[in-house]
Amino acid sequence: MTNKEQDNYNGTLDLITKFADSNQRKRINLLTKIEAEVENIFKLGPSFFEIFDNDGDDWAAGWLLQVLKKYKPEFFENNKFNSWFNTYSDIGINYEELQLMLLDQKFEEADRLTSSYLRILAGKLAEKRGYVFYSEVKNMSDKDLQTIDRLWTIYSTGRFGFSIQAKILKSVGKKYELLWPKIGWKKDGLWTRYPTSFCWSLEAPDGHMPLINQLRGVRLMDSILRHPAIAERHNNIL
Repeated sequence: MTNKEQDNYNGTLDLITKFADSNQRKRINLLTKIEAEVENIFKLGPSFFEIFDNDGDDWAAGWLLQVLKKYKPEFFENNKFNSWFNTYSDIGINYEELQLMLLDQKFEEADRLTSSYLRILAGKLAEKRGYVFYSEVKNMSDKDLQTIDRLWTIYSTGRFGFSIQAKILKSVGKKYELLWPKIGWKKDGLWTRYPTSFCWSLEAPDGHMPLINQLRGVRLMDSILRHPAIAERHNNIL
């Protein structure tokens, strides 16, 4: 390795460290720089992921994985990086499929899968009828809800997930009529049409995903956002 190459790699490592250590605003400003360094990130190999905790929810690692997936899919010949973050379930759900969809930024598919998980967590009656009653939310597993929320946050630059929606709801005085336009579910007084008018990308507003069927009314969403497992995430106590 030449001195110039070593300097380039050191510069990339410094950038990754700065990215990992920065706050949300500064990280967002570094996203394009991280993308521009994808060749060096790939050449550095898997070792730099050792600075991250795969039991945690640091979206910096999620973004690095998404950049590699987009530009250097051969990195994922080591299959462990397709589900690098550890996931946990009280009822035996394997969340690898959800993690892979989010890693690939297949947000619409991930949203549908999330809805199916919520039905499973709500119980056999919810699975049979095809939707969840708000009264069934309180019995959902803390561990599973937190796993789903973690994955959405990790693979959205920290901007999607139930706990993010809860944080935004709290910021608007817990008024749902103010939440809907803020997260892009309503515009000019009209509900956003599902699925064609939703934004299924990282260009979406904060809190835009995952969706919760509004045909079930606000009580379902409120029950999920106030569930103890979600309420404690990021200190979002509603």
